[in-house]
Amino acid sequence: MPTPALIVHGGAGTVEDERRAACLAGVERAARAGWDALERGGSATDAVETAVREMEDDPEFNAGYGAVLNRLGTVEVDACIMDGAQRAGAVAAVPWFRHPVTLARRLLEAGEHVLLVGGGALLYAREVGMAGDPPESMIAPRSRARHEREAAARAAALPKVGDTVGACCVDRDGRVAAATSTGGTPWKRPGRVGDSPLPGCGNYADDRAGAASCTGHGESIIRVVMARDAVDRLRAGASADAAARGAVAELVARTGGEGGIILVSRDGAIGHFTSTPRMPWAAIVGGRLESGAEHA
Repeated sequence: MPTPALIVHGGAGTVEDERRAACLAGVERAARAGWDALERGGSATDAVETAVREMEDDPEFNAGYGAVLNRLGTVEVDACIMDGAQRAGAVAAVPWFRHPVTLARRLLEAGEHVLLVGGGALLYAREVGMAGDPPESMIAPRSRARHEREAAARAAALPKVGDTVGACCVDRDGRVAAATSTGGTPWKRPGRVGDSPLPGCGNYADDRAGAASCTGHGESIIRVVMARDAVDRLRAGASADAAARGAVAELVARTGGEGGIILVSRDGAIGHFTSTPRMPWAAIVGGRLESGAEHA
């Protein structure tokens, strides 16, 4: 039987020194929450949803409550969740929604559609009893201040990567799952959809190999189908560490974009790597917690 393992990330990019401790604490809380779901008998899918929900509530991360604002000063969020049986649910450009990963989970379970966007996703949320959130409750002080800085600069010199969140897990039964959630890129156009809600791009899961979750410049990640690339490397026999490093190297070489990735193999090995200065991550393997932010 595989060793149960869970890994989460808080986004690739520039994490300021003064935020490093808070971001590490946030990913560690998320990892513990996901692990607790496993310990209570939950599946890998339960674990990644729980972990990502924890980070969607944390204003340090660009997801849910901490999501960046678009050019109109509004919140539009994306999320995807996928299990190793190749089932997926995803939502994109959903206005004023705190937990898009759970809405994506509802789509996965329904099995009718893989991806819903914008107002259609919001209508579906109401249909399944998930209301959107009042706008005034969705803008974290950090997001408002960030938006004001970006508006003043007109995004001319802003970093093109952001602190998206994600999680990957393999459970005791050898089932894998991945989930990713984001507010998108700073100063994005309304309606922009990045890599996070696209299976194969922002995340991917296959019980025959493993699961991956990506973060970074979404348009670049989409072009190389980065999460599927990493899982294919696992299937071909690469170690978890080699698969992570290889997928990031492919991203940089083929597109010039920056990004990071976390992954878990079907036998419980974890991998993580980023081409950016920092990517907060935390993992629990066999009950032991570890975390970090930088890579050599």
